[in-house]
Amino acid sequence: MTTVFLSGSRKINQLDEAVTSRLSTIVEKEFHVIVGDANGADKAFQSYLAGMDYANVTIFCSGSECRNNMGQWNVKHVSVDAKLKGRDFYTQKDKAMAGEADYGLVLWDGESPGSISNVIGMLKRSKRVVVYLSSEKQFYAVSHLDDANKLGSSGKLVGKNIANY
Repeated sequence: MTTVFLSGSRKINQLDEAVTSRLSTIVEKEFHVIVGDANGADKAFQSYLAGMDYANVTIFCSGSECRNNMGQWNVKHVSVDAKLKGRDFYTQKDKAMAGEADYGLVLWDGESPGSISNVIGMLKRSKRVVVYLSSEKQFYAVSHLDDANKLGSSGKLVGKNIANY
């Protein structure tokens, strides 16, 4: 069964029609969806999928507490060193999701380091990602690390060292 990792920026709270169309296709094909528990894009994904009564979803949470599980789906708790805080704490679940997914769909605001880190994590595992750059309302198919450097006409990543992500 195909597994899709849904990810996105915490600043993105609503899904554009183009994104919901992609999600509808994922549901129609009965792909397994894995998504995090953060506010923002994760919560928006969850809300949409819950509204469709889609059951083939697993929520990933760092540690023992989930922040959001709008569809009361199965939960995968990712063990995290209690010494880790903030982004380092939550990155552990993202790494686990990248490892389990076949493909990724990432909503990126052009700024969020967590979202682009998820893209890079998937690419380093030779997995393809579709990035929706919200500022441009444009999808980008990304299958190689070099592609990530070219995301968006704004050139947000051009000239940055993706190894830092």
